[in-house]
Amino acid sequence: MLTIIDKYILKRYLATFSAMLLMFIPIGIVIDVSEKINFMLENKVPFIEIAIYYYHFTIYFANSLFPIFLFLSIIWFTSKLANNTEIIAILSSGISFTRFLRPFLIGASIVSVFVLLMGFFVVPKSSEGFNNFRYTYLKTGGKEAMRGDNTDVFRQISDTEFIYVNSFNPLSKIAFNFSLEKFKNEKLVYKITASRIKWNPKERNYTMYDYTKRTVGELNDQIEKSPEKVARFNFELEDLTPVIYIAETLTLDKLVKFIDKERSRGSSNINIYLVVLYKKFSVPVSAFILTIIAVSVSSMKRRGGMGINLAIGIALAFAFVFFDKIFGVLAEKSSIPPMLAVWLPNIGFGILAVYLLRNAKR
Repeated sequence: MLTIIDKYILKRYLATFSAMLLMFIPIGIVIDVSEKINFMLENKVPFIEIAIYYYHFTIYFANSLFPIFLFLSIIWFTSKLANNTEIIAILSSGISFTRFLRPFLIGASIVSVFVLLMGFFVVPKSSEGFNNFRYTYLKTGGKEAMRGDNTDVFRQISDTEFIYVNSFNPLSKIAFNFSLEKFKNEKLVYKITASRIKWNPKERNYTMYDYTKRTVGELNDQIEKSPEKVARFNFELEDLTPVIYIAETLTLDKLVKFIDKERSRGSSNINIYLVVLYKKFSVPVSAFILTIIAVSVSSMKRRGGMGINLAIGIALAFAFVFFDKIFGVLAEKSSIPPMLAVWLPNIGFGILAVYLLRNAKR
């Protein structure tokens, strides 16, 4: 059962965190507007598009900087408790520091569940809206940049089939220099080539131009040619070069299926997708670690007052975000296993949390 003190601390925990979000999000919006207003005016972006963008921006911004907001809010109200000697009164009444920490951990649990559900279902949609707007209206050549380097695409589309395209135009849905190879028992069965291949969304089939099919025989090969050929394959042309932020826009179940599909195809971006998946679970856990660190740092009444605690809190919060970003990039660009890279900041700051907690108990 929650005591009066537990309810008091829990209420302050959630209220201060909410106030921190409501205070910093408008600042973020104002800064973003000041940076992008010229691009919006040049591109004559409709007001409704801008309004929808800032709705998505609010969710995306809050999710990205969630650790900083949480950490600073706890530092803020715990320091006020310490400066008002409320913590001394609580601990001198016989309550242990571990027991004092309980309402903070309950608050961290509530925030973690909220962030977890947001990351599974709400943030992906907002990430899609946020990035689509940026690449459509705010970046020069943004629509092409959405696909990244989309030349020379090799994919395994099944256990025995491999395809290649030289380049893909997402607007016309046409790929160039297409080839498909079918193998059986590690031997080539046939190879299909075409100078161009176009995806027909309504019919869900393909039109190949300058079509050639070479079927390998024991003695002679059979060659079939046609200036134009319509066929169906078990892949969608747009799947060859998905947008560079595709993983961020998928809900949990779709992301898991997408990663399995990309892994079977031998995608070179698999580590990027895995980082997004693992962060959906690591970020909520960070709420507990940051809560323990913040309480341990700010529960002591210091000579410099709340300013010292806030300075320490800001430094630690930005250090956490910095290492989180650094290890995320390393997982995408190097041979470090994505799971290890994503969880290393939590492991490192978890050890720091244990150390600070032991000192705070003394």
